[in-house]
Amino acid sequence: MPHCLIEHSSIIDGKPLMSSVFEGVFASGLFEPDGSDIKVRSLPYSDFKTGNSELNFVHVTLKILSGRTVEQKTLLSQLVLKKLKANYIKGCSTSVEVVDIERVSYAKVIT
Repeated sequence: MPHCLIEHSSIIDGKPLMSSVFEGVFASGLFEPDGSDIKVRSLPYSDFKTGNSELNFVHVTLKILSGRTVEQKTLLSQLVLKKLKANYIKGCSTSVEVVDIERVSYAKVIT
């Protein structure tokens, strides 16, 4: 289920970020055992402002169906952050957040 949205400075290559996020989410054990339900997307930004500095950024939003505990969500964000840190991106602010999607209002169709 998880929809993993990676927003990042366009100077940063999104492909290694996608692999890192997938690996972190997969390692959590919270989703399908084969990883088939993990969706990862990369959105580079060429125009952004980070306070008064020229700091690059990576921000990951992990959208998951509601019902997970705070401990599970904390584990998920920490695993993803750990995998992202392994990319050793200098001069970069890296953050991860987990956002619940309400099960009642979520709709999906595959055609």
